[in-house]
Amino acid sequence: MNKTPVVEMKNIHKSFFHVQVLKGVDFDLIPGEIHALMGENGAGKSTLMKILTGIHKSNSGEILYKGEIVEYHSPKEAEKAGIAVIHQELNIIPYLTVAENMFLGKELKRQPFGILKTKEMNEKTKENLNRLGIDIDPQKEAGELSVGQQQMIEIARAIAAETEVLIMDEPTAALTDREIETLFTVINQLRREGVAIIYISHRMEEIFRMCDRITVLRDGQSIGTKITSETDFEEIVKMMVGRELGERFPERTAEIGGDRFVVEDLSLEGIFNNISFNVRKGEILGVAGLMGAGRTEIMETIFGARKKKNGRIYMDGKELNIRKPHHAIAAGIGFITEDRKDEGLVLGLTVRENLAIPNLKKLSKSAVIQKQKEKQWTEEMIQKLRIKTSGPEQEVKSLSGGNQQKVVFGKWLGTEPKLLILDEPTRGVDVGAKKEIYSIMNELTEKGFSIIMVSSELPEILGMSDRVMVIHEGKLSAILDKKEASQEKIMEAATGGVKS
Repeated sequence: MNKTPVVEMKNIHKSFFHVQVLKGVDFDLIPGEIHALMGENGAGKSTLMKILTGIHKSNSGEILYKGEIVEYHSPKEAEKAGIAVIHQELNIIPYLTVAENMFLGKELKRQPFGILKTKEMNEKTKENLNRLGIDIDPQKEAGELSVGQQQMIEIARAIAAETEVLIMDEPTAALTDREIETLFTVINQLRREGVAIIYISHRMEEIFRMCDRITVLRDGQSIGTKITSETDFEEIVKMMVGRELGERFPERTAEIGGDRFVVEDLSLEGIFNNISFNVRKGEILGVAGLMGAGRTEIMETIFGARKKKNGRIYMDGKELNIRKPHHAIAAGIGFITEDRKDEGLVLGLTVRENLAIPNLKKLSKSAVIQKQKEKQWTEEMIQKLRIKTSGPEQEVKSLSGGNQQKVVFGKWLGTEPKLLILDEPTRGVDVGAKKEIYSIMNELTEKGFSIIMVSSELPEILGMSDRVMVIHEGKLSAILDKKEASQEKIMEAATGGVKS
C-alpha cells in the first residue's frame, strides 16, 4: 500500500456564529485504505467532511490533495478532482432509469442537436455495474430498486467519474444483511483498486471488520488515530466519550411478572401469518430477523397502522379491538418508529412542542393548553431523560440523533403506555447515547413497563432482551430465552434453520 497520503487535513478550525465546531483537527487518508471517522453525534465529523468537499470553508488550516494545497468551493468541484460522497440519504431520482441516474448532469449527447446517446449510456452503465459485480438492468426505473441496489448505482456513478477518494456516511443504515455483504465485497474491491475510503458509521462491528485505521473526534478535536488491529472496542469508546463507558449494556434488573400483552394468530395479507407471542410485565422482548422478514409490519399491525387479516390481541387479559393507532394509544400502547425524522418528530418544532403533541389532552383544560403545566411537565421530561438541550424552545432538528430519540421517548412516556414498541431504537445514535437509551429502557421495565424491541443489531438484541423472538419470511421461527440465545442460534432461526 502506498503510504503517502492522498488527503491531508491539517489544523482545521471552523466556527458558526461564534460557536467553535472544529478546533485544530488533523486527518489523513492513504490510497487503498478504509479509514473510519468516528465520534459522538456533534463531534464534528460531518463538518470536517463538508470542509473537505467544499460545502463549508474552514476558518484556518490547510487541505492537501495528492500533495498540493487545495480549497474546493462546491461538491461538484471536489468531485471533478476525484473526491465523491455517498450520502446516507441517497441522491437517486426514482422516476429516471438506472442509466439516466448514472449520467445525470453528464449526459452523452449527439451534437449539434443534443440528442441523447441512450444506447451508449445503457452500455456504459452496464460496464460500470459489472465492474462492481452488480447485475442491474440499466433501463429499469431506479425507484423499483432496493435501497442497497440504489446505493450501488451511486458507487458506480462515483467510480465512473474516476473517484480516488470516496466518503461513505452510514452506508449500511438501511440495508439488508445480504446487501451489506454485497456492499462489503464492493468496498474491498475498491480498496484493491487503490480507492481511498472514509467510512463514517456508529456500528462498531463493521468498523472493526472493514477498516484499516480509526480516527476519533470529540468535541471538535482530534483525539487520536489507531490502527484497527491494534485497538479494541473499549479503547475507541473511551476516546469517543472521554471516559470509561463501563459495560456496553446495563445489567437487566427488572423483576419480570405475568403476562401483560398477548398476540394470537395475527396475520396480514401477503406479509405474515399466524404470529402468536406474549410479553410479560417488566420484560424486554427482542424481535430479530432479516430485513423484509415482516418484523416492522407485525408491529404496525399491532398498533393499528395496518389492517390485520385475522388474529386477537389482549392487554392484561382483556381483548382489544384496535383498528386505528388512536385505539392502540388509548389501550396503553406506544410506538417509537425506526424513522424518527419523518415519523417520530416534527423537526421544525421545538422540544416543548414535540413533547406536547401526543399529550395535549393531559396538558389542557376545556381544550385550552395550560402553559404553566406544559412548561413544568416539559422541564421534568428533559431532566428525567437527560435530554441535552439549550432549553425547551430549542428546535428539535438542531439536536443530536441521540437527543432527538430521547424526545421521541418523552412523547410516548407522557401517554403512560403499558407496552412500548421500539423499532430500531438506536439506529444512527452514537455509542454514548445508546448506553443512555438502554438505561432508560431498564428504568422503564423496573417500573413495570413492557417493551418490544425490534433491532437489526444482534449485539443489541442479545445485550438487552430477556427473550428473543425470531421472524423468518413472515413466520415465527423461534422464541429463545436469554440463556439459550446466541448470534448463531438467532441467525439460524432468521434464515429458516430453526423452528419454534
